[in-house]
Amino acid sequence: MAAPVLHQPVPRTGQPTTAARDATRAFLLRAAQVRPPAPPSNADSVLLVVTELVTNALRYTGGPCALHLELHVDHLEICVTDTSPCRPQPRPPHTDGTGGWGWLLINHLTTHVHIEPTPEGGKTICAHSPW
Repeated sequence: MAAPVLHQPVPRTGQPTTAARDATRAFLLRAAQVRPPAPPSNADSVLLVVTELVTNALRYTGGPCALHLELHVDHLEICVTDTSPCRPQPRPPHTDGTGGWGWLLINHLTTHVHIEPTPEGGKTICAHSPW
């Protein structure tokens, strides 16, 4: 069985984060058939990272975004492309529930994060999760 790849636009209407999580769950089922994750909890971490990246792309940019997931030999690559060239700005986490935890969580739950500019003037944030 070939290593699964998912690449799809994330709609700005309806329930975009739910659509991204649903697509991720289906991808993770296919990935687990190819090679089960090292610890089973990695699937939950991937869902959380996807949710944070997609939510931030929709919240802080005006254009569309896309989700790309790809299973590699030793990790799962999670990429979200959006239309803004601005890099994420870490902020101190707020204990009152008003935010600041996303970028911290992404960096804690993944082994590597990098940001690449797109030819169209946006960016792609790629995070590697152990698998």
